[in-house]
Amino acid sequence: MSTTHKISADFYDDNFQLIAIHSGMEDYAMTYAINSSCQLHLKRMEKDLKFNKNLSFSVFEWDDEMNDMCWTLISNKCVFEEIIVSDGLFENNTSLRTSHLIKEQKEVDYFLKIDAGDQLKLEEQVKFINKIPKVVTAYSLETQTLKSKRNLIF
Repeated sequence: MSTTHKISADFYDDNFQLIAIHSGMEDYAMTYAINSSCQLHLKRMEKDLKFNKNLSFSVFEWDDEMNDMCWTLISNKCVFEEIIVSDGLFENNTSLRTSHLIKEQKEVDYFLKIDAGDQLKLEEQVKFINKIPKVVTAYSLETQTLKSKRNLIF
């Protein structure tokens, strides 16, 4: 007889703050700009956040041990090639598809996730990010309203 273990929903720590960022910048350029303007030290993680062989989201992280905080910049968009099988006159074609980490926030390009022991005042960080020239807008986002917030817990 085998034992089945279940992980309780209470096991996941979803107590984090989130800043939504709208910008057409590449992920490395966005990271550099945020590091410069917010005095962070985000670095690319060795492995991207992968859901399957096609879906891969870039992740940059900094563990600020001095202030007991963890900063994570996550791309919300993933563009991948999809092969369209054709039975007719033409050969198989490839098409580019875009998928989103948080599907209900498709217009957001990046999320800056802040795990902190205490509540951080985000207004100052949002002001710094909004001053970056190629950022359209940035704002704090209420995490309790997100349906797919589990995708941000890793």
